Amino acid sequence: MARKKPVVQTYTGPAGGWDALKSSARHLLASHSPLTGSRALLGTNQPRGFDCPGCAWGETPEAGRVDFCENGVKAVAWETTRDLVDAAFFARHSVDALRQRDGHWLESQGRLAQPMHLAPGASHYRPISWEDAYALIASHLRALPDPNQALFYTSGRTSNEAAFLYQLMVRLYGTNNFPDCSNMCHEASGVALSETLGVGKGTVRMEDFELTDAIFVIGQNPGTNHPRMLATLADAAKRGATIVAVNPLRERGLQRFANPQKPRDMLLASSSAISRHYLTPRLGGDMALIRGMAKYLFAWDAQRRRKYQPALLDDVFIGAHTQGID
Repeated sequence: MARKKPVVQTYTGPAGGWDALKSSARHLLASHSPLTGSRALLGTNQPRGFDCPGCAWGETPEAGRVDFCENGVKAVAWETTRDLVDAAFFARHSVDALRQRDGHWLESQGRLAQPMHLAPGASHYRPISWEDAYALIASHLRALPDPNQALFYTSGRTSNEAAFLYQLMVRLYGTNNFPDCSNMCHEASGVALSETLGVGKGTVRMEDFELTDAIFVIGQNPGTNHPRMLATLADAAKRGATIVAVNPLRERGLQRFANPQKPRDMLLASSSAISRHYLTPRLGGDMALIRGMAKYLFAWDAQRRRKYQPALLDDVFIGAHTQGID
């Protein structure tokens, strides 16, 4: 069947709002298990619930607060769908045929109903019992001369609870090889952060958004990747914090946002302005922007010192944690 051509048009409304609720409802209905999915959402990011598989944005410890976004609804709907990929599905579709399909089509077929095994030289997956599946895995692991020759890949959609049990089992087996998809995505940034800041991950905490006067969102698309951040940014903007977005793409979520979790905003059809300044440098121009900001800070600091005002820069920190500052 021929695919429909994508339609590109200008969107002038805010991110979120009623459209986000409509999209969430469509995903729940498409799962053919909307009640199960809705009940699961009540436990999403709750103290006694589970972490949302949609993203890794931090959550508040407040029990009972709705703390998921449209992406989270989509992820939970995929996990609770009634559509099953069973033995009959694999009998109809060979491995070669499945390789011709894109990821969206594969995801939309449903979730695995039972363990499946592709025998050497076979063209189709066949069902296998859990006992036989575990025995097959164990036979391969026992045959390795060194546990470190095994690699235990996991998906970022794996829940924290399942990942915790998985890593316990693997460490008991004798190795620490866990190259999950998050590790692969963030390995480069982790190395760069370790070399520049001394720690391989972000140092910002949720509480910082409530206290800071300026927020720089550089190269992020929170409206697409982790929409829950938009509510945090909207609250900061209302409080008076200056938000500067730096992105060649003008993402609507970094311009205006209507929080679908606030009935008052929805009923009044109101939205919050997010970024006070939106900079769209050409690709590769972000480092020039950062250098310009640093140059201005040095000049500002020198001006204050000439007037015998308190220094802007922390000389002790710079001396202890930087190289080549001159």
